[in-house]
Amino acid sequence: MNSEEPLVEDLPEPPQLRFLRLLVTVLTGVMIAGIGMILFLIWLSYSNARAPLPEVITLPSGAEATAYTQGADWYAVVTADNQILIFDRATGDLRQTIQIEAQ
Repeated sequence: MNSEEPLVEDLPEPPQLRFLRLLVTVLTGVMIAGIGMILFLIWLSYSNARAPLPEVITLPSGAEATAYTQGADWYAVVTADNQILIFDRATGDLRQTIQIEAQ
């Protein structure tokens, strides 16, 4: 090998290649930051989505709760004897009773 031939490492980097390398680096950083922001917003929305639980739920005598769910102004208890009891969130009064029919 002739010592006067330029080595590949000695050649200057073309400006377009430097620009492309910078562009890829910046876009990678923006994508990582965007994914992080999306994950943070999902976490934030789920951590604030809980409605407060009622202090006390008074079930009719003999009713045994098996499940619970809630809405904006109500909460419901599913009982072991296949009933859904819907209560008013503000007063705690029983609004509606729904009997689940067996199939």
